[in-house]
Amino acid sequence: MLHGPSRTAKIAGVAALAGMMMAVVVAGVVTRERPVPATTPVPQATAVPEALTRELDRCATLTMPDAGCEAAWAANRRRFFGEEGAQP
Repeated sequence: MLHGPSRTAKIAGVAALAGMMMAVVVAGVVTRERPVPATTPVPQATAVPEALTRELDRCATLTMPDAGCEAAWAANRRRFFGEEGAQP
């Protein structure tokens, strides 16, 4: 005479089902999308002037020292660090 699954098999099945459900919950919590923090717009005063941008692009391709490039990099550093006299 055949009887249904044993008590141990039932407990193992319920434990396996509970484990799978727990894994789904943990995966859902871990991968939940978090809101992106709002970014502040860059004030127009700190925008890089077009002439400085072109000069820095030109200087990036040079391999020899250039006085104009040294001045452009110095102006860019002053602008970046917010020092006085940053406007070229």
